[in-house]
Amino acid sequence: MNFYTICRRLVLVALLLVLPVAAQAEGLIAKKSFGAANEIIVTFAGPMEPATVTNPANYRVYEEQDPDIRLAVASVRLADDLKTATLTFQEPLNTRLPHVVALTAPDRFGAALATFRVTKPYLGYLFSILISALLINNFVFTKYLGLCVFFGTSKRKDTAKGMGFTFTIVMVVSAIMSWFFYQFILKPFHLNFLQIVIFIGLVSLTVQAVDTVLRKVNPALFNAFGVYLVLVIANCVIIAVPLILADNEYNFFESLMLSFGAGSGFLLALYMMSSVRERMELANIPPTFKGVPIAFIVAGQFALAFLGFSGLSIF
Repeated sequence: MNFYTICRRLVLVALLLVLPVAAQAEGLIAKKSFGAANEIIVTFAGPMEPATVTNPANYRVYEEQDPDIRLAVASVRLADDLKTATLTFQEPLNTRLPHVVALTAPDRFGAALATFRVTKPYLGYLFSILISALLINNFVFTKYLGLCVFFGTSKRKDTAKGMGFTFTIVMVVSAIMSWFFYQFILKPFHLNFLQIVIFIGLVSLTVQAVDTVLRKVNPALFNAFGVYLVLVIANCVIIAVPLILADNEYNFFESLMLSFGAGSGFLLALYMMSSVRERMELANIPPTFKGVPIAFIVAGQFALAFLGFSGLSIF
């Protein structure tokens, strides 16, 4: 028996050992999802052996983009039906990123019984970006951005609504253009250091277009905005959105959700503030607090209320 024949038979034996594992792995996982902040829930297609499933050492878990960094599994709980396992980790998981889970079988030379990806539902992920920018991380009440325009145009509800819609349009259009320039011009040619200059230029172009349209379509609203429409060009909320989407490497739909959520959040903040300031004109307020001082106090109370959304997780 020559060396070639021996090697061929060894390979054949190895295949015979691996094929049952592959057959078992196929269709082994029925469902998988993220649970709490540090949990992954796996539902198997049938009852599993508790000794294999509940041993944390049998799992290899890592973020898909960082396969060399293993996540430590603290414990594994198996339900009474022997089908649902809950993996609890020592640290909270970054559920925005896909995770890879490999369940190994020590009695089969460490071969993987199953390897699968765990991700959030993409539509749920998009919705979470929208809700985060709208409520949880509202740019006005939690990040304190855009306060100049916020206090200047929140005296009347009509002006606040007009400015909010205008702000949202400018933010969405400028964010889409910024995403396009970042993905297809700045990144390929390594011009990331020009981000702020390019983004401000794109915002200026958008504001100028809105300025021209409003001047022709609605002169009354244009006059009500006054100098604040020009201030939108360098507004920190408008500039923050392109910088965030570039830093997080958002795709087109994620950038759209971020910009629309941020604009809608600014509209919500303006409308709420203008509603209160109109009522305050009829209230008996001490002269010292009239005007801007009482407006800052009310904005602080709104900010405290919005802190209640901190940690909100829908998906």
